[in-house]
Amino acid sequence: MYYRLNGVTQRLTGAPTSAYVPQGLKPGLPAEPSPLIFASPTKLVSEAASQAEYLGANRVPALQKMFQKADGIPVHLKRGVMDKMLYRTTMGLTIGGALYCVMALYIAAQPRK
Repeated sequence: MYYRLNGVTQRLTGAPTSAYVPQGLKPGLPAEPSPLIFASPTKLVSEAASQAEYLGANRVPALQKMFQKADGIPVHLKRGVMDKMLYRTTMGLTIGGALYCVMALYIAAQPRK
């Protein structure tokens, strides 16, 4: 006898033999396996396969020259004003956060009256 879970009572109840058909034992299934999902290519191969899909300008050589120039400026500040503003903002927030932590510890160390 086969059993199945009753959805209403949440108990096992008897089930007819037709209710139990495990996968792979169904009558009439073909003997060969189904094809793989990713067996076929997702893109068609074109004649220009060696050409890159992104056709924008290659800026890497120019950026390499700029970052490798020996001018005494740190790497994180080489791109100009925006880098300087980001660096100074980060340093200001870091110092302000450290001071706030020290102040909070000082206030927490004081006994309550």
